[in-house]
Amino acid sequence: MITIIDYGMGNLRSVQKAFELYYSKVRISSSFEDILTSDKVVLPGVGAFGVAMQELKKRGLTDAILDSIKKQKPFLGICLGLQLLFSESEEGDKTAGLGVLKGTVKRFQDKQDLKIPHMGWNTIRLKAQGSRLKALEGIPDDSYMYFVHSYYVEPEDRSVVLCETEYGDVFTSGICKDNICAFQFHPEKSQSVGLKIIKNFVKC
Repeated sequence: MITIIDYGMGNLRSVQKAFELYYSKVRISSSFEDILTSDKVVLPGVGAFGVAMQELKKRGLTDAILDSIKKQKPFLGICLGLQLLFSESEEGDKTAGLGVLKGTVKRFQDKQDLKIPHMGWNTIRLKAQGSRLKALEGIPDDSYMYFVHSYYVEPEDRSVVLCETEYGDVFTSGICKDNICAFQFHPEKSQSVGLKIIKNFVKC
């Protein structure tokens, strides 16, 4: 069973439909028990970092996420789901994240001709090698993915970086460490190339 975590932020049905192309047992749930009994876990999301953390805590889901990761279950973060894995965000008052990975979520700098949020199609540049690229198997370098975000992650440990994207400056658009993969872009909205990532996750 694959569980997509519902904490009230994001169009979860579109994520579910993408996974159902490759696997029949997919559920959307905010149940602690459902998450812990899943084979694989997906943390999607859009919106504000602080509000998301409040909702996860209010629903008692932070421990379920951390336990799933600790038990080495395949874990996929999407968009805000990537950012929440890190230590803290600069959004609003500094807000602590899940702290699975060390690093900060930062806002794009205001620059001439740089529209914020970063919205639309942009390319990813692969940074990892070998088995760490399993999540991006079959994804060519410089593939276009669909982004919608105003903040990006800056990992302390650069070895976790799976891919990068340029928007004003170069930022981390995907990470991979052990059983965790997470992306700033939306694979479920990135047409056939993005769906390959979901297929890879289902197969892992």
